[in-house]
Amino acid sequence: MRVVTIVGGGIAGAALGGALARANMPVTVFEQQRGNGSGGAFLFIDERGHSAMRELGVDDAAVDAASIPVDALEYVDSAGRQSRMLRGHRFWLRSSLMDVLADFLGSSSADVRYESRVTGVAVDAGSCRIQHSDGSASTIDDVVIGADGIDSVVRAGLEPARAAVYAGDVVLYGMTTGPAGAPSDPQILHFFAELDAAGAAASTFGHIWRPGQPAHWFIRIAREPLDGPDDLGLRPMDEWSATVLAATPSITELVRPLLERTEAVHVSNARNVPLDDAAEPGLPVVLIGDADHAITPAAGVGARDALEDAHAVYRALTTGASPAEAMALRRKTIIEDRRLAMRRRASVSR
Repeated sequence: MRVVTIVGGGIAGAALGGALARANMPVTVFEQQRGNGSGGAFLFIDERGHSAMRELGVDDAAVDAASIPVDALEYVDSAGRQSRMLRGHRFWLRSSLMDVLADFLGSSSADVRYESRVTGVAVDAGSCRIQHSDGSASTIDDVVIGADGIDSVVRAGLEPARAAVYAGDVVLYGMTTGPAGAPSDPQILHFFAELDAAGAAASTFGHIWRPGQPAHWFIRIAREPLDGPDDLGLRPMDEWSATVLAATPSITELVRPLLERTEAVHVSNARNVPLDDAAEPGLPVVLIGDADHAITPAAGVGARDALEDAHAVYRALTTGASPAEAMALRRKTIIEDRRLAMRRRASVSR
């Protein structure tokens, strides 16, 4: 039987670790932090992502209790073009998703080592040597899964040249401090693209609200990257109000009231981990989720991709197949999904 070590207990790592442990496979998960405060960041997962969660063993009741069904996704731009899609999406606070997955992992037999930071990974003669922040090291002779996110230490050890790159947008997430409505239909994720002179999206503002509940909003602004860290964490709304309003001149009446009822925003550079020159997946160390192929939050598929990675690797490990081959197939699917998404965006913008 395989003995699996997972570096990272985020979406992909927690889902995979909990599922493997429930299949009676020995699993150790190293996660550097306990708890997943995320400053109001939220996400949407479609039916594909929820199907992966279900097949990994995550309880439907837990999913239903922690997330909200979305009636539709609606796209409008400043040239007046509109489109709408229905794909079985659900709205999640990132913190709620991580609570569900952390409980899924924690209630399993997995050996979860919180506050255990991995600082380096090296592969030699078919084994993986892991350096820990306390100065200790361990040599792993079986499968290691790198699920440690966009700034993956595991990826840096395997492919040091394949670093995350700026995707061209700064992204803000906000939530009103109390119940708030908007001049739009409730329980629909609304996107509004402010087009520049060339017809490209200079900004995209998204929001969703429900009666009696706080409203959630985000914006991505095409601009130079932030100075300093890629993730500024929570910042006072006042620091960014003028920037957001300047980026949304066509929908000021919608945006201004939401900003006025928001105290803090989560601010970060949108980044991608490129797959163009990625090394072929191979044992003993396999990357999954954002560690392998992070994509800007604007794409709206990062969480789904992470969950589908976890499911593919779980299936491989529990059926005697190769997790590296499973991830090679996953990459092909991801690349094709992104190609089709670009084609859809191009057709909407015509």
